[in-house]
Amino acid sequence: MSAAVAQVAAGAAFAVAAALLARRYRLGLARPLVTAALRAAVQLAVVGALVALIFHLPALAIAFVAVMVATAALTSGSRLRGLAGARRAAAAAIALPALAATAILLAIGAFAWTPRAAIPTAGILIGGAMTATTLTGRRLLEALERGGDELETRLSLGDSAREALAPFTRQAIATGLVPVIDQTRSVGLVTLPGTFVGLLLGGASPAAAARIQLTVLLSLLAVELISAVIVSELIARACVRPGERIVLPRPQPAGARG
Repeated sequence: MSAAVAQVAAGAAFAVAAALLARRYRLGLARPLVTAALRAAVQLAVVGALVALIFHLPALAIAFVAVMVATAALTSGSRLRGLAGARRAAAAAIALPALAATAILLAIGAFAWTPRAAIPTAGILIGGAMTATTLTGRRLLEALERGGDELETRLSLGDSAREALAPFTRQAIATGLVPVIDQTRSVGLVTLPGTFVGLLLGGASPAAAARIQLTVLLSLLAVELISAVIVSELIARACVRPGERIVLPRPQPAGARG
């Protein structure tokens, strides 16, 4: 059996095992797991072909990154139910830090200014920003939904609207950053991140792979923190009304999340 066939077969087997386990425990996740696996297979095949094309036509790299940002914004925004303009908020929280960090890394020469280096760097940072945006935004919206009484108490005791919201936003940001902090703390001891493994499989020296992985991880810390701060700030602004009133987000009709 060739390595390519073995890789695809192993991946498919693990996906099927996960779906069967989810069905066995009645988690309601069997269909989403299978759908996600099939989508991943199709999307990666298409992306592989597109990236090969972009390597020959570098001008397409900007369009490709724009598609990544738009897809991340749609994905994250769809998770922020109850927030009007959720997709616009997600786009701002994802694009601003991720693209700024990518530009800085390329400008200072940390990575080569080529599609081969720029697209993976942007993709990793956009993915991290999406995760932080989704986790922080969902955590904050859920906390606000449950914390109406606490907010009213804080306002009645003289807190401003932003002061009353501050404990909720701080906790949401802290929660949103747990995955990247844990990943950074455990790298090399518990996990070997994809960038590191990919570089090793591509023939890079362990020292070079470790150096590049460290750069990416530390960049992710800043990017995800900024994404979490931006989305929490936008949610807080959406809640505050003139006269120091707080109006909590309400579920929006399908297609009305912006």
